[in-house]
Amino acid sequence: MTSTSAPLQDRFGRSVDYLRLSVTDRCDFRCVYCMAEDMTFLPRKQILSLEQLYDVASSFVELGVRKIRLTGGEPLVRNNVMALIQRLGKLEQLEQLHLTTNGAQLDKYAEPLKAAGLTGMNISIDSLQPDRFKALTRFGELSKVLGGIDAAVATGFERIKLNAVILKGRNDDEILDLVDYARHQNVDISFIEEMPLGHISEHDRALSFISSEQIRDIIHARYPLTTSTESTGGPSRYHRMADSRSRIGFISPHSHNFCHLCNRVRLTVEGRLLLCLGNEHSLNLKEIIEAHPGDTQVLQAAIIKAMDLKPERHHFDLDGEPQIVRFMNTTGG
Repeated sequence: MTSTSAPLQDRFGRSVDYLRLSVTDRCDFRCVYCMAEDMTFLPRKQILSLEQLYDVASSFVELGVRKIRLTGGEPLVRNNVMALIQRLGKLEQLEQLHLTTNGAQLDKYAEPLKAAGLTGMNISIDSLQPDRFKALTRFGELSKVLGGIDAAVATGFERIKLNAVILKGRNDDEILDLVDYARHQNVDISFIEEMPLGHISEHDRALSFISSEQIRDIIHARYPLTTSTESTGGPSRYHRMADSRSRIGFISPHSHNFCHLCNRVRLTVEGRLLLCLGNEHSLNLKEIIEAHPGDTQVLQAAIIKAMDLKPERHHFDLDGEPQIVRFMNTTGG
């Protein structure tokens, strides 16, 4: 295999060292902000095999990527996904191998994941009330997720972060409860502004929007927050509390656009290399892989060239029709 000492770089001077790798578009939940209740998933023949996913990931690592996050859908529903994780965990140049999960299967997978080389995980949890949790996820059982978080904490991962999407009038009264839960578990938590991806009918995104600044003010009134200079290479802006090791993060695609710091690209499970979460700029790597099987040089050359497609920024708009019709589960988080 060929390699390069220069990191991947786009036209705006941003270096790309972070790959979000979707391993499935399927999920055992149907969260109201992520997908429609009656979803149609991709046929198996249209998705990348585990071997192809590994080939793309290892090529990115050779090109300077040092962090890979496995996403979905829900990654742990992909058949034999542990085999892929075990292989990725052995890539010597990869510094961080993370997972984003709904947590429902962590009671079974936490220890095997750590043994395979996973270094951290994000766990989605939007409510601590069983009935509300069920309503927001449509199929989720809160007790399973809480048990999964307990298992992950007990396993001793280097970094665990909770993710919460806050919707006005739905769960904004639980902001402090979620902070207290994160503090109790000694884990981080990030609050995420809802992203307008895909057509949904369950709620009006403009009416349910609550900004990171509003959430921060609620937390700051109880736990004074100080801005942290720490970074995990992702989009969260972190704050510290004087009496806790837990960090509070905010992901603000609307109110505090973070595009100028973007260091990541996404690979969908159908093989589209997405250069931006909020745009359709992409390259079909599946076509290249299938036209040139086993040819790493061709694959890496295509990846390098694709960096020129990365736009300067996205333009999310809550008031109009979604410009991006793909749902989050097909985007890869």
